[in-house]
Amino acid sequence: MKKFQLLFLLSIFCSMAFGQAAYEDERYVPETDPLVLKKLGEWQNLKFGLLMHWGTYSQWGIVESWSLCPEDEGWCKRTKGANPTDYNAYKKEYEGLQTTFNPTSFDPSKWAAAAKEAGMKYVVFTTKHHDGFCMFDSKYTDYKVTSEKCPFHTNPKSNIAKEVFDAFRAQGLWTGAYFSKPDWNSKYYWDPYFPPLDRNVNYDPAEYPEKWNKYIEFTHNQILELMSDYGKMDILWLDGGWVEKNSKEAITNWYTRQVADSKSGFLKHKIVNQDIKMDELVTKVRDKQPGLIVVDRAVHGKNQNYLTPENRIPDKTLPYPWESCIISGGGWSFTPNAKYMSGRDGIHTLINIVAKGGNLLLNIAPGPDGTWQQGAYDLLKEYGSWLKVNGEAIYNSKAIAPFKEGNICMTQQANGNVYFLYLAAKDENTLPARISIKSMQPVPGTKVTILGSKTSLRWQKEGTGFVVTIPENLRKNKPCDYAWVIKVTGITR
Repeated sequence: MKKFQLLFLLSIFCSMAFGQAAYEDERYVPETDPLVLKKLGEWQNLKFGLLMHWGTYSQWGIVESWSLCPEDEGWCKRTKGANPTDYNAYKKEYEGLQTTFNPTSFDPSKWAAAAKEAGMKYVVFTTKHHDGFCMFDSKYTDYKVTSEKCPFHTNPKSNIAKEVFDAFRAQGLWTGAYFSKPDWNSKYYWDPYFPPLDRNVNYDPAEYPEKWNKYIEFTHNQILELMSDYGKMDILWLDGGWVEKNSKEAITNWYTRQVADSKSGFLKHKIVNQDIKMDELVTKVRDKQPGLIVVDRAVHGKNQNYLTPENRIPDKTLPYPWESCIISGGGWSFTPNAKYMSGRDGIHTLINIVAKGGNLLLNIAPGPDGTWQQGAYDLLKEYGSWLKVNGEAIYNSKAIAPFKEGNICMTQQANGNVYFLYLAAKDENTLPARISIKSMQPVPGTKVTILGSKTSLRWQKEGTGFVVTIPENLRKNKPCDYAWVIKVTGITR
């Protein structure tokens, strides 16, 4: 038996090692709804969005809801509270954070203005994380920011999700609702009769179908609230991919994920058939919001309109819509004294994602008082300064092979313009005298410039590529920092 288990785990490791690229290429099911396809095309042109994880957990500066999850994982460690070694006492104290959550400095208009100035085009906000605490006024639970149990409920801005969505729409950004499919506060997901054993529902839905149907109804009702009462919605971003309809494929994926996540081959949590009738739900929400983009994260099927590599950038272009969600500083949730990525790293991250055809969803976590840390504003200011000069190489662009040569990324526009984005080294503060491209050449008579300057640059063929010469005055008066963009109005291979 042990030998069989070892061989099985080894086969999983091999499939992961050699099948990752195939997994990324083959796991997408194309959408067929023409309204959604149109919206997806528009979304792919936006390139840069904002993700915000925020909830009562910000008061403790911990990793979102995960300390409630009774799994032996690093991100589930209980480090706060009066008695973190007593799970039941800890859960009660964690849920008691509702009674002290009072972000009186909450001003989403300031966030929205900073996001717009940074060049962001859409926002995805956590309306509910796995702990079940609602940052919106749901009538299906009292575990919410607008409850009388929460001191913030008397504030005119107490319906936080509504305030966020209204503020960002006012700045012209698209809006997306993050919503957790698992709800660790709901008695229909974690039944108080049974102890929770892992992240999953703590009973067998097949054995208790009436209870599970109540959870399906609860989940559908809350999502329909968000799609009905909070204005025009562009994206429904569903997290908690383990809540899915079971299948042989799901079982294989589960084993793969467990082995990938485990430190010793020990499988941390089980697989359970958690069918919440996604097809039916998607039909309902698109009746409310025609053309809505639905992202049922990590669940293979037609309800995952785009894929979401988490805190990583794929190593190549991908043949479907995708978005890398990336932490800007600290963690996904509020981290005291967080260190934010530098302007150079942030801009290079955006360029590397866009050159491969993806979007960047940059996470910023508000604090318990309802403010962003200054480091977040400083980073967004760096993005804004750079994009004001170089935005035409980013927005509405498409990938072009080979997408990158060394430290030079590439994008193209439908009008034939091609952009070569030179990523400056850490201490490289001056443009180089010459920039060489090997994979393509300008057509005769093509105008070559650097974005931010009207000066025409001299270029000459070199093998199958070309070399651009940068004049000294332009090198000394660079148009921006961190990355410089050569624009070519026509190329040949």
